[in-house]
Amino acid sequence: MKINHLGIATKGIAEALKFWEDALGLENVHTEVVEEQKVRVAMLPLGESRVELLEPTSEDSPISKFLEKRGGGIHHIAVEVENIEESLAKLKAQGMRLIDETPKIGAEGCLVAFVHPGTTGGVLLELVQTVEK
Repeated sequence: MKINHLGIATKGIAEALKFWEDALGLENVHTEVVEEQKVRVAMLPLGESRVELLEPTSEDSPISKFLEKRGGGIHHIAVEVENIEESLAKLKAQGMRLIDETPKIGAEGCLVAFVHPGTTGGVLLELVQTVEK
């Protein structure tokens, strides 16, 4: 396993990029809207991982709710797994509370599922199974 990305909630990707691109020199290599999650994402490679900037596309987006409660900042840690369905089954068998019982399509067509922070020590965990390119 490895960290696929760190998800960072922001009110606006354009404003956030002033720091990540201009100040740090990272490059936004991919931007897309993930309709199911009601979010716009920008991916910036950082070593073997990436920073994922998250901007809500509607008021009922999970990111909108996060921003209202906590403001901008780290939203989740995404761990890359080889088989997301096996990983979910293992976590469920160990009593972990799953937000997603079955994988969904996330950014870049990856399969994703979230594990509730109440069972992970307060960290929202995203499991990611990448797709072959």
